[in-house]
Amino acid sequence: MLNPVLFYITLLHCKPMKYILTSLALILSFGFTNTNPDAILGVWQNGSGKGHIHIYKQSGKYFGKIVWLKSPMGDDGRPRVDKKNQDESMRTKPLIGAIMLRDFAYEDGEWNGGRIYNPEDGKEYKAYMKMKDRSTLTVRGYVGFSWIGKTDIWQRVK
Repeated sequence: MLNPVLFYITLLHCKPMKYILTSLALILSFGFTNTNPDAILGVWQNGSGKGHIHIYKQSGKYFGKIVWLKSPMGDDGRPRVDKKNQDESMRTKPLIGAIMLRDFAYEDGEWNGGRIYNPEDGKEYKAYMKMKDRSTLTVRGYVGFSWIGKTDIWQRVK
């Protein structure tokens, strides 16, 4: 059986191969880094698969609204509404079309400084988002400090 370490060392003695392997290792070590602030635009499915959120740009900031729900109708046969919202005037508004993400700004590979609304508890949290790759978005909502929160992994909808 061929020892991978010895094979790699043997390849390093070949000068062109040394440069190729070193360059490849360097590229792979950095992983996916996003330098395009608008790469986040599009429709994303939340981690539970219960909703799709359309992320869009408005006045230089990033927002997201609910555009699809797995269960769009409530028990009464009417469109599901935001019944847990802390603002009583919002409790009769349909969840589809509700703004869930607001006021995010892009900085150093992350979208931060924004707020995320959780319709399951009717509360809004500080949040930041980061793309893991072109089709995976890490969304973290938190209270106070970012280490006191919850992370959800969203997938891009094609």
